[in-house]
This record gives sequence, structure tokens and C-alpha cells, in this order.
Amino acid sequence: MSAVTDTARASSGGRRPLADRTSATPDQLGHWLRQMLLIREFEVRTMQAYQDKKIGGFCHIYIGQEAVAVGCTAAVRPEDPIVTAYRDHGHALARGMAPKYCMAEMFGRIGGCAKGKGGSMHMFDKPNNLFGGHGIVGAQTPLGTGLGFATKYIDEVIEGGSNRHVTLCFLGDGALNQGAFYEAMNLAGLFDIPVIFVVENNGYSMGTSIDRGTTMANRIIAKGEGCGIAGHELEGMDVIDVYEGMKAIADGCRAESRPAMVDIRTYRFKGHSMSDPRKYRTREEEEHWETDDPITRLRDAMIEGGMIDEDGFKALNREIKGEVRESIKWAEASPEPDLSELYTDVYVERFGPYLGTSMPQIVTDAEENR
Repeated sequence: MSAVTDTARASSGGRRPLADRTSATPDQLGHWLRQMLLIREFEVRTMQAYQDKKIGGFCHIYIGQEAVAVGCTAAVRPEDPIVTAYRDHGHALARGMAPKYCMAEMFGRIGGCAKGKGGSMHMFDKPNNLFGGHGIVGAQTPLGTGLGFATKYIDEVIEGGSNRHVTLCFLGDGALNQGAFYEAMNLAGLFDIPVIFVVENNGYSMGTSIDRGTTMANRIIAKGEGCGIAGHELEGMDVIDVYEGMKAIADGCRAESRPAMVDIRTYRFKGHSMSDPRKYRTREEEEHWETDDPITRLRDAMIEGGMIDEDGFKALNREIKGEVRESIKWAEASPEPDLSELYTDVYVERFGPYLGTSMPQIVTDAEENR
């Protein structure tokens, strides 16, 4: 069975009116459309910059999966932590990072979100509670569990209240078979940690179909259920479906202080990375999915609902193209990091409930409390 057969979804034709499908307001829908357009244009320009050798290293493009990042982020609160894998530009933009900081990071410039020291796979935005993209497959899953544990500990132990947070931990279907992921799920299930493992299931682990590398490929949520974690399956090519489904899941995890695993079926329109010629996929498969474009879906629904017209959509698109062009100019004007930056941000000297306290003081406090 092909990846297309496994993850196919109906196109936008024949869908119910927006008012019957979502609780989102017209302003929210307009914001989601803008975010998806921003991610799409940003990625197109990223590809061009990479081909022009302005970006080094590996570069993974998010085109096609915009509805997942936008819908999931909208379903949680700004104070809820998010951590993701290396296909992370879309998550950074959906979370609120200004595109100039994202672009400068990929250009290796000091104005980037990580001072140009992380690059494409390591977007980090502490003010927006985005705790990075991570280049090692599955390595972010223990971090997601740790973030969920930290917020729960602060809420319930330090502040003496009830749990108020959920953590979103994004991973690709290629991370399903990593040992770290199973350990993370086991701890989350054992200690009632409110983390949601969001599998962006685009059908391929690099160039290998999920059918060929993962057991129970048609029902991957069974892997979480083995750890006592509730599983959910969502349509990933429609931002409204993603938002409504994730909102219910996140609200439940927050209220019960329990983890969840979500299989979101989506598709990347480009290759695994910029060096991927996509020879393992047929043109027919790609054309099938391109007719299910998440941006087109929302645009058409909003036009049908009288929330935007063709001229308004074109104007919005022009505005976003201009914004991304400016982000490139800003990134190019930002200096490269000084060599002294090699020695900064290496050690953490302040952490946890002792924020603002030096390490020797923490050790002293621990000794006195024995």
C-alpha cells in the first residue's frame, strides 16, 4: 500500500460551510491564512537563497505542511512550550518569530534568533516559548517530556495549584522508531506528564515510505497506547480540521494533566531536504497532493464565506512577498558573528526555580536542606 493511499484525504470540494465547521472567528481565519502564506513564501525564498549559496549546511523545507504548524499552534496558549525537529522554519513563524530573525539565523548572521550559531535546524525563540528545532532524529522527544514535566512541577509543586500547561512536541514519522521516543513516551505515561506528541506524518522517512520502515504504519498511535497514552488521528491538510481537533485534545490534556499522541496525516511538497531529488515518488503522487494544498483550501472556503475576495487575497500575497523580501535584506545586512561568540552560550549558570541565583548558591541551598 502506498503512502498516498495511506494518507489520502478528500479535497475541499463539498465541505460544510465555515460556520458549521469551526468556532474560529473571521479574524482568526484571516490570521491563519496570512501565517500559511508567510510560511510558504518564506520557504520559497529560502530555497532560492540556498541555491545561491547564502545558506549553508542542511535545509529542510516545510511547503505543504503549513496547516499543521499553524493549526496546532493556534490550538494552544502562548505560554505553552513547543519543541520540534529540524523541519522547523514553519513552526518558528507560526509561533510568532519575525521572519527577519529566522532568515538571519539561516544566513549565519548575528541578528539571527540564535546569533547565527544554530542555522536552519535550530530555530529557538524563548520569548515565544519555542524551545528549538533539533537536528538529531527524535532527540527533541525527551526534551518535550522534560518541558511538560517542568511546567507541571512549577504549576503543582512550586506554585501549589493545578496544572495549567500543555507542551507540544512535534516529530516526523521517521522518528517513530527511535529509542529515545519510546523512553519519552514511557515517562510521560508513567508520570502523567501533559505533553502531546504530534507526529507530522508525511509518509516518508527521508526517502523510505513509512510502510517499509515502521510497524503498524496504518495505526501508529498504537505505539503510544502501549505506554498508556491516548491516541488521535487527524487530517493535516486543512488548518480548520487541525485546529478543531488539536484544540479538543489540548484542552483535555490540560484538564486531566495527561499525555497524548496525535497522528496528523500531511504531505511535504518538496524533498526531504534541498539535496533530495525525490526519485522515490512519482509525479502522479505529487500532483495528487498538490490539488489538496492547505492554502488553497482555506482561501476557497473564505471566499465562499464572503470573508475575502480574489483581489483581497492577491493584495495579502503581495504584502507578504514584500515582508519576506525585506527579511532577506535585513539578514544580508546583519554582520557575521564575531569569533568570540564561540565561547558564549556554552554553559547555563542560572536555571529552574532558582532563576537569578548563581550555581554556588544553589549548591549551598541543597546542602542546608539535607
